[in-house]
Amino acid sequence: MFVDAVKIYVKAGDGGNGAVTFHREKYVSAGGPDGGDGGRGGNIVFRVDEGSNTLLSYRYKHKFVAENGANGMGNKMHGKSGEDVVLLVPPGTLIKDAASGRILFDMASAKEHVLCKGGRGGWGNRHFSTPTRQIPRFAKAGTKGEEREVLLELRMLADVGLVGFPNAGKSSILSRISAAKPKIAGYPFTTLSPNLGVVSAHGDRGFLVADIPGLIEGASEGMGLGHAFLRHVARCRLLLHVVDLAGTDGRDPLTDIDTIDAELEKHDASLAERPQIVIGNKIDALMPDDPIIDEFRSYCEKLGRPCVCVSTVTGEGLSEMVRLVAQTLQELPALTVYERELSPEEEAVDAADARATTVRVENGVYFVEGAWLFNFMGQINFDDYESLNFFQRVLVKNGVIDRLREAGVHEGDTVNIYDFEFEFIY
Repeated sequence: MFVDAVKIYVKAGDGGNGAVTFHREKYVSAGGPDGGDGGRGGNIVFRVDEGSNTLLSYRYKHKFVAENGANGMGNKMHGKSGEDVVLLVPPGTLIKDAASGRILFDMASAKEHVLCKGGRGGWGNRHFSTPTRQIPRFAKAGTKGEEREVLLELRMLADVGLVGFPNAGKSSILSRISAAKPKIAGYPFTTLSPNLGVVSAHGDRGFLVADIPGLIEGASEGMGLGHAFLRHVARCRLLLHVVDLAGTDGRDPLTDIDTIDAELEKHDASLAERPQIVIGNKIDALMPDDPIIDEFRSYCEKLGRPCVCVSTVTGEGLSEMVRLVAQTLQELPALTVYERELSPEEEAVDAADARATTVRVENGVYFVEGAWLFNFMGQINFDDYESLNFFQRVLVKNGVIDRLREAGVHEGDTVNIYDFEFEFIY
């Protein structure tokens, strides 16, 4: 079964808590605090599986949670770190935020990506010992692991996409120019899912071809099957627009070109601008002097597109087509790799969580609280200038400064965010 889009929930492991213990040993008096640190929570890691071309493994399992870090122990023993959860995905999988639909990462740009980081382990009480506080009876709790709901959307990494009406001969062409064995039959919608084939270009660099299920008029609005798979030609550098020159289904080849062009544009305007080579198939069913051949070539010239007449029965024109495709690909840019659409400030905290921020005033101190803030504080190194700047940008981006102002804060007032205190200056 071909599955190319799923929604899953992922959560990294929580960090372990620091330990509150004191050294106890015979003949050693006042051994002091020796509580160990908690272990790091496991990460959620996405890794490319080169041999896969479907998201079928996520069809029935939608929740993935990494292992929590172990708590610290006495004698300065560090808690065990949680095991990472590694999720295998096909090359070209897009990881999107489920709420906004914006891209978090494109697995075409790397073999591995850590999407959710495990929580940091809390410090044991040995870190809080000072000359004036020699018996600290407290430790730091571990932070929570990152979590989010994501959409996995497969967009195949093919150089060339075969598009056209059902029964135009796309699968037949793929079977003749590559080792792929798609289902071929004399009726529409034989192809129910995209097929891939590697084509050798006789000394030139080979290329990958994707055969997309046939499009019909209204496909962009949900009619037929092809609309569900048009995302797989989004990365293609070149489109092979296959038309049935013989009109075996009673359609006009030239009208077919316009109809498919219109559906591509309605689905994604950039597809209409993608370089195309028009393939006139089933030439074996025509007489050599059939006027449709000249009309077809003239129409393609008018559109400014190269064209080739081929026959998958006799093999006529297929070698010429492969050479033309290989030459054209050499002049085109590389496959599309999508950039992240969320800024670091937006990615640091989910917008829905940001609204759950409360500000209360006690004895002139403004206390800011929120579940997302508690976890976010564990990601900041308050001794580092750049980290502090990032902390400030996140507070501004997610409305914390606005909430403080609504609560009546003034410059010089004390603000407390989970025991981190600072003077409000803005």
